[in-house]
Amino acid sequence: MKKQAKGIIALSAVLAAMLGGGFAYMKLNPSETERHRGGSSSSAPELLATQAAGQGTVLVSDGTEDAVVKSVAVKNSSGELNVIMKSGPDKEKNTGATYTLDGYTDLDVNTAMVGTLANNANGMQAQSLVAEGCTDLAKYGLASPSAEVELTYESGTKVKFFIGDAAPSSDITYLMVDDGRKDVYTVNTSTVANYKNSSKDFIEKTILAKPSDEEMPNVESLRIEREDIDYDILIKYDRDKTDAHAGGTSSPHKLVEPTDSYLTVEKATDIISGMFGLYASDIRTLHCTEADIAEAGLDKPFCKVTMDCDDGKSHVLLLGKVFADENGGRCAYGMLEGGKVIYIIDESSAKWLTVTPSDICSRIMIASYVWNITELSVNGGGESAEFRIEPKDKDNFPDSPKSEDFNVTNNGKEFDAERYRLFYSFLISANAEEFALDAPVPSGEPEVSVTIKDEQMGRTMKYDFYEDTFMRSLIVIDGKSKYYCTKSYVDTLKENIKRISTGEDYITTW
Repeated sequence: MKKQAKGIIALSAVLAAMLGGGFAYMKLNPSETERHRGGSSSSAPELLATQAAGQGTVLVSDGTEDAVVKSVAVKNSSGELNVIMKSGPDKEKNTGATYTLDGYTDLDVNTAMVGTLANNANGMQAQSLVAEGCTDLAKYGLASPSAEVELTYESGTKVKFFIGDAAPSSDITYLMVDDGRKDVYTVNTSTVANYKNSSKDFIEKTILAKPSDEEMPNVESLRIEREDIDYDILIKYDRDKTDAHAGGTSSPHKLVEPTDSYLTVEKATDIISGMFGLYASDIRTLHCTEADIAEAGLDKPFCKVTMDCDDGKSHVLLLGKVFADENGGRCAYGMLEGGKVIYIIDESSAKWLTVTPSDICSRIMIASYVWNITELSVNGGGESAEFRIEPKDKDNFPDSPKSEDFNVTNNGKEFDAERYRLFYSFLISANAEEFALDAPVPSGEPEVSVTIKDEQMGRTMKYDFYEDTFMRSLIVIDGKSKYYCTKSYVDTLKENIKRISTGEDYITTW
């Protein structure tokens, strides 16, 4: 390829790159021009570039080096925003001024975002001058600007500017300062984007702030009241779970309504304490009135969640029925009882709207820790056993007790503690597969009865297993129908009761 052709290709590449960042022009030095006219030289033309006209021009300032904005007035299609100073700059601490929205100080204002309305414009520089003394402002969206902004400085200086349309390159936007010259500039879109926002965009969308780990209170109780179920879901703090040998699940809470049940910590945590840090996808209404609340369906909420904490505070979340937003997403209106903001919350975040007891409950039915039990009796399949368990050294109970630390008797005779532990391991493997809240207690004798005295809980609990169908059994706890389990487990339990005294290995599958 000839050198001249190579030069033209190189020139095209360089020019394209430079035009991407602003204006550029090409200048041929005289000797180069003459040679090209004569056609004797094969050297490529020299490209010289300048920055865009007006680039770097300071558009908004009071003319001083340390200018401080006192207030900002913004008008846009959503209404008016009035930014006021919350606290002035502190030179000793090297901190700037902070700002808030006038008329919204009773709400949780995002002061960092509001601060952009003062700080982004102060000292703002142009990317380029695109029209000097413009006579056709509509061409740039400045005949009817998308926002009108006026900064008032502590010095008393006022500067007003207008924001127009986005340029063909959407990362820049047209802007004109109200100084009488009608010069149109471009500025970074990101610098002026927030001036087009409504007041809702400057209010925090976190519905209930999440305290630090050190200040996080314990949830004493959580009650869910919902239109689509005829019972309340009530969870309470289970103080027995704070004991190192409490056994069962690791959740410190327990379901107490509509029935007693242990909880699965991974599934229940978001339900119990998820109100802390709950984030809304959007805001429906600020400074809501009773009419607003009724219109959102929150005067008679579909769901009411009450969280009582050990710091003496009670938080009540009201949720409306789920609806589809304009994008097809499922969400609901929500607000804190007594609050001033109605939020829009994604259904996936407002889990109280759909949760059921089976969603959060553990399948563990018997959760006593093996060495907390002092008495255990089983009766089934024509056999029975009565165990008595006590530590060998009551005054020096080990932190991690083992079988060899206990004396066990069965029907009054010495029994191998490890064999007792293995039987108990099978016993607690029973899974409560579903609730049986409305099932009547059968009148006949149960297939198997188990009675456990838990010294740590200070309770004696009785579990009766009744045949319900060919495939499942009903579990009655302390005289109340609670769960169903697979009948094959009960059949295996009867066989293992027979094996307690024979020395045969227990069956561990069913």
